[in-house]
Amino acid sequence: MGQKVNPHLIRLKTVHDWSSRWFSEKNYKEVLLEDYALRKLLMERLKLAGVSLVEIERSINNVKIIVYVARPGIVIGRGGAGIEELKKSLQQFFIKQGKTGKMMPRFDLRVEQVKDPNLNSYLVAKNISEGLIRRLSFKRILAQTADRVMSSGALGVRVVLSGRINGSEIGRREKIQVGTVPLSTIRANIDYAEYPALTKKGYIGVKVWINRPEEK
Repeated sequence: MGQKVNPHLIRLKTVHDWSSRWFSEKNYKEVLLEDYALRKLLMERLKLAGVSLVEIERSINNVKIIVYVARPGIVIGRGGAGIEELKKSLQQFFIKQGKTGKMMPRFDLRVEQVKDPNLNSYLVAKNISEGLIRRLSFKRILAQTADRVMSSGALGVRVVLSGRINGSEIGRREKIQVGTVPLSTIRANIDYAEYPALTKKGYIGVKVWINRPEEK
């Protein structure tokens, strides 16, 4: 089962939590689409800051947004100018969403720093993707990635590439694993992410599993 189910899904409320936390009976579809559009906006706007996760908590006419980034200084900006500009963009976003007659919610924006980017599967997968786009050697990328992740204290790491690697005519899979990555052990803190690399020869899928040490 651990090989067929998203590692985050089977560990919800055991190791991981939902990235969207709210309840809605009547307008579930509208709220879900709003969450999707909000995440897309923040992911694109904060790409240079190394954004890895956007958590959204909703209550009655209140929205709490928690953004996890590797470089919070880029988000905050000089003298807080960056964060103020971001809040204005979010305000415009909610105004556009409110054209259907909804009241504009009050929102609270928090920026949290990722403790160790080398233990964050999304950021690791993104770095691998950028290296493949720059046409670096995939074997060198995998070896260096595994070394960095294990040096940061991980118990294990697995990376799988699939597609026309190095521009080959036939797609194939390449894999590297160092340490232990027990996917069927629910207590294991497995961080998983997928990130595609769009090269000149087509997409290369990048999947990363990181077995993080238990948080004390």
